[in-house]
Amino acid sequence: MTTLTEEITQAVTDFVKGGDNSDTLLLDQVLHKDFRVTNNGFMGTPGVTIIDKQQYLSNIKAGVFGGLPRQMKIEHIDSSGTVAMVKVRLESSENHFVAYNSLILDTDNRWKIINNLAVVEAKKSK
Repeated sequence: MTTLTEEITQAVTDFVKGGDNSDTLLLDQVLHKDFRVTNNGFMGTPGVTIIDKQQYLSNIKAGVFGGLPRQMKIEHIDSSGTVAMVKVRLESSENHFVAYNSLILDTDNRWKIINNLAVVEAKKSK
């Protein structure tokens, strides 16, 4: 029997691993059908960018982003009933990330990521 925290942690881990490995099948399972990436200043563009699930999966498949292993540290999990918020720090060879992932307990009784709100900063070159 897994705990609520373990189930939420697994969903976030699957999301990160899916992105790192460009695994669109794993991502499709862990992302809610109404999933969105919300970013302010995405890839240097001013303002807010919102990417839906299909566009996100297409970008992963095309190599626009993802495909680079990241170290993951979950800093905080806050859940209430059928919703949860997870703060995650990620680091790849190129970037530092802070992500706030919103999850919902879906109708199939599995935790799914419904929103990824992230700040991405390029590592300073030496």
